[in-house]
Amino acid sequence: MSAHETDHSLDSFGDTSASATRVTPGNALRPEDIAIAQDQPSEQVAEYALRLGDDALILAQRLSHWISRGPEIEEDIALGNIALDQLGHARSFLSYAAKAWGKTEDDLAYWREEEDFRSLHIVEQPNGDFGVTIVRQLIISIYQHLLYTALLDSADPTIAAISAKAVKEVDYHRDHAIAWTLRLGIGTEESARRMRHALEVLWPYVGEMFEDEELHAALGDVAVAPSSLRAAWEEEITAVLKDAELELPTVPFAMARGRRGEHSEHLGFILAEMQVLARKHPGATW
Repeated sequence: MSAHETDHSLDSFGDTSASATRVTPGNALRPEDIAIAQDQPSEQVAEYALRLGDDALILAQRLSHWISRGPEIEEDIALGNIALDQLGHARSFLSYAAKAWGKTEDDLAYWREEEDFRSLHIVEQPNGDFGVTIVRQLIISIYQHLLYTALLDSADPTIAAISAKAVKEVDYHRDHAIAWTLRLGIGTEESARRMRHALEVLWPYVGEMFEDEELHAALGDVAVAPSSLRAAWEEEITAVLKDAELELPTVPFAMARGRRGEHSEHLGFILAEMQVLARKHPGATW
């Protein structure tokens, strides 16, 4: 390129001042692209995107705690990368939701109170031991894979585009969780015992994942009714657990109402850690 020619290599990414750390390969949709796009969601679409973003954000926070604490170096990297993927999904969904209220993704992540979050109870539960984390990943990754696959046909183009990128990443999360479930389930008696314990600890929060809301009906083809995913999810996770010589728990479901802003005692501690820097130094940039 000569000194007088204009470089258009970043034009498809929404702005020409993006740094190397912000550009994703190909034409993948970035949060920055969403923020400057002309499309603005209705408040109902924003509320739906908020739910998806909050699930991913809180799960990312949980998984990030495994960095430097994994059972092996490779798992430090794997769980760290999965956390980063989830954070990327959260940024995209929250960037889109924020536009309905004239806010930014950071406003929604750092300046909402506990009761304003719409995340599921299962993503805010403690990591526990490695078995608990893997079972949570199995439950969530199968659910998200089915959800994002269905959302590829969303009537909202931005929701569909975010899901198209997310489903490819969640496919790896799912494979990772299944591989570890098999390894631990048919490993030693101790690893199998821990996996059975993990299933009993987390199973009470499964029911909330498939509860339909009035919002889903109001949005029609924009959203996916969670109940429509349940049969496929149960079929898939039952098959995985069978291969791992584990059984579905029989424990009852908890009265979880995260979608209504009613959370377990754990979310407040997560938010206190996540939000402290932004609140201590409001408006700071780097």
